Amino acid sequence: MSQDKPWGGRFSEPTDAFVERFTASVGFDQRMYTADIRGSIAHATMLEKAGILSADERQRIIDGLNAIKAECDAGAFVWSVKLEDVHMNIESRLTDRIGLTGKKLHTGRSRNDQVATDIRLYVRDEIDVLCSEIRRLQIGILDVAEREAGTIMPGFTHLQTAQPVTFGHHLMAWFEMLQRDHGRLSDCRKRLNLCPLGAAALAGTTYPIDRALTAALLGFDKPTENSLDSVSDRDFAIELCAAASLIMTHLSRFSEELVLWTSSQFDFIDLPDRFCTGSSIMPQKKHPDVPELVRGKSGRVTGHLVSLLMLMKGQPLAYNKDNQEDKEPLFDTLDTVRDCLKAYADMVPAIKPKKAKMYEAAARGYATATDLADYLVKKGLPFRDAHEVVGKSVAFGIKEGRDLSQLTLIELRQFSPMINDDVYQVLSLEGSVNARNHIGGTAPTQVRAAIARARALL
Repeated sequence: MSQDKPWGGRFSEPTDAFVERFTASVGFDQRMYTADIRGSIAHATMLEKAGILSADERQRIIDGLNAIKAECDAGAFVWSVKLEDVHMNIESRLTDRIGLTGKKLHTGRSRNDQVATDIRLYVRDEIDVLCSEIRRLQIGILDVAEREAGTIMPGFTHLQTAQPVTFGHHLMAWFEMLQRDHGRLSDCRKRLNLCPLGAAALAGTTYPIDRALTAALLGFDKPTENSLDSVSDRDFAIELCAAASLIMTHLSRFSEELVLWTSSQFDFIDLPDRFCTGSSIMPQKKHPDVPELVRGKSGRVTGHLVSLLMLMKGQPLAYNKDNQEDKEPLFDTLDTVRDCLKAYADMVPAIKPKKAKMYEAAARGYATATDLADYLVKKGLPFRDAHEVVGKSVAFGIKEGRDLSQLTLIELRQFSPMINDDVYQVLSLEGSVNARNHIGGTAPTQVRAAIARARALL
C-alpha cells in the first residue's frame, strides 16, 4: 500500500511515475510559498482561538512555518515532485520539523480553499506592484509632457496628417489610457479581496472555525459567502488577465508609435542607446527593440486570457483538477506585464523629441485645412460649403506643391471672396493649436492645466 502521500490511505498502489510528474504543480506553484505560509499562520491562529489547537501547538506551528519561509527565502528548501504542490511540500516539511503537531495544521481546511486563498493573496500583492509601476510610468509621461507642452507635431487619423497637436497633448492621451488601466486593476483588487479559507473542500467544515477572524488576519475585507463558489471559480484571475490584456494593448499602441517615430521616415524622436540594439550585419542600424518586444508580448498576454476563459467555461461545481492549469498563464501574465511596465517606466522619461522634424512634418500635410473651414464658417458660410472651398484650396496647393499657409491671398480668394488677410492667423500651426483652448484640447495652456490636474490626481 502506498503511504508516501498525505492522502495515500485510500490507495493500494503507488502513483505511476509519469502521472506523478504530469499531475504535479510544485514546479510552478512554489512561487506562492510566502502566501501559503501566511495563510497557514492565520489558520493556525484561528484554530487556537477556536480551541482546536493549544497555545503551545499554535506557537510551534508558527515557529516552524517561519523557519520554513527562511529556508525558502534562502533557496535552501528542497521541493519534491512526489509531494505534488507547494501546500503539501510545506506541510510535510513542517511535520519533519515539529513532529505530529504539524499534522494538526490542516484541520478544518482543504487544499481547495487553501489554494484559492493563496492565489488571492499572491495576486493581491502583484496587483499592488503593477499599480505602482503604472504610477511610475504616468509620472514619467507627465514630466515629458510638461517639457513638451508647446512642441508642435502632426496629429494623425488613418496614419494620415490630420491636424496639428502638441507632443505634450499626445503623451497625455497615453496618461489617460493608463489611468483607466489603474482603475481596472483597483476594481479587480476590491472584488478578489474576499477570503475563501474555511470553505474547506466544497461544503465547509464541522469544526467551530471563525472565518471572519481568518479573513481579518489576512487583510481580506470579509469571508466569501458560498463554499462551493469559493473553491471553484477563478473569475478574479480571468478579470485580472482581462485588465492585463488591456494594459498590454495600450502598451502595444504606444510601442507602434515609438517604432514609427524612431524610423528614418518619421524621425520624430530619439531613444537612448541603452533601450536599443544594433544589427549584426548593417552597422548603421539602431533597433527600437524594447517597444518591438513589448508590442509582441501583447499577444502572449491576450492568449493567456483566452486560455483561462476556456479553462473555466466547462467546469461543473465545485473544484476540478482543471484549475491547476490556471497558474502558469496567470503567473506569466503577471511577470510579463510587470516587466513591460517597468521597461516603459524606465524608457519614457528618456525620450528626446526632434522638435524641428515634428514641426516640419506638421507643416507638410495641410494640417490646418480644418482651421480654414472653421474660419469660413465663422464668416457665415455653411460648413458643407466651407468644406468644399477648402477641398479645392488643398487640391490647388497639392498641384502647386505648397501648403495652405504658403498660398497668396489672391490664390485663396479665387475659391471664396470671404477670405481676407486675417486668414494667415489661423493657417499657422501655432494659431491652430492655440485656438483649441478648451478642456481636452491641444492648446499648450490646456495641456499644462491637464498635467496639473493629473499631478493632483496622483
